[in-house]
Amino acid sequence: MYDLDGPVTLVAGSDYVRGPKFTLYEQGLLTNFDIGYYVVAANVSDVAAMGAAPIGVLTVVRYPHDLDDDAFLDIMAGIDRACADFGTFNVGGDIGNAERIVLCASAFGICRTGTALTRRGAEPGDHLCVTGPCGVLGAAVAYFPRRTANGWNLPDALEQDLLAGWRQPRARVAEGRLLSTGGYATACQDTSDGLKATIEQLATASGVGFDIAEDDIAVHPAVSAVAKLIGADDITLAMSASADFQLAFTVPPDRLDACRNAFAGHGLTFDVIGRATEPAAGVTLTGRDGSRHALPGVAWKHQATDVSGLVTGAAVPGTVTP
Repeated sequence: MYDLDGPVTLVAGSDYVRGPKFTLYEQGLLTNFDIGYYVVAANVSDVAAMGAAPIGVLTVVRYPHDLDDDAFLDIMAGIDRACADFGTFNVGGDIGNAERIVLCASAFGICRTGTALTRRGAEPGDHLCVTGPCGVLGAAVAYFPRRTANGWNLPDALEQDLLAGWRQPRARVAEGRLLSTGGYATACQDTSDGLKATIEQLATASGVGFDIAEDDIAVHPAVSAVAKLIGADDITLAMSASADFQLAFTVPPDRLDACRNAFAGHGLTFDVIGRATEPAAGVTLTGRDGSRHALPGVAWKHQATDVSGLVTGAAVPGTVTP
């Protein structure tokens, strides 16, 4: 984040999103267009979480010698479409050979100086909010690679819901801009590491605790269905490692109604799922029976585990990748 003359603040986000375990792509469930779209969404989401308006995306596209021109153009078409959908520009980058398709990008955005959102700033008493259900993309990774071997067969509509977030994920630009320009949010982060990890990261950065209400966590029907198949609680799967690109943010009590009205005026909504507490209280979940305990689920960590741990019953190496 850089303050420029104007007064304008320039923000940037950079993500590498294509690796050797791009599982759903390798299974033929995602196209070259889809992964091109995804690399833009993943980067613009970081800009959206800072409340900035995206102004451009730089991409690096590496590909093997046997990738034909049509396949390469499909990747670029996905990149261009995502830029158009998020109101920004594909401003170039680099292309070249590699042993397999590798994509990464950097997105840039601007906002008025002093309005950029960060993970720091939440205060005890602030409401913790999220723009929509989480865990859908993680549930897809838990379901599809094991569908045939386990004889799983969800209705087609639920399978399409699981894939939709990977195929054309939505960076929450409009929501981020409202939170920034209206001065509603004290802290904000996207949920690209999963809801559990996001809450814990916001708590650490802001120096607060959080108490999350289990009853207030929205669970997508597809997440509930996959949770039943893998023998996990639906709240556990909803909070685990996933790349849903929702925004999690904190709002002071005296600004909550105004924030909700501003969202409604643009056809947008959010859910209040908890409150910030004193740091000594830690990060807890209040269950439906009133008991309080640690947040459930598998928090994504780049060096340790992914949502596969919910399937195997133990932590396994890897990352959540499509």
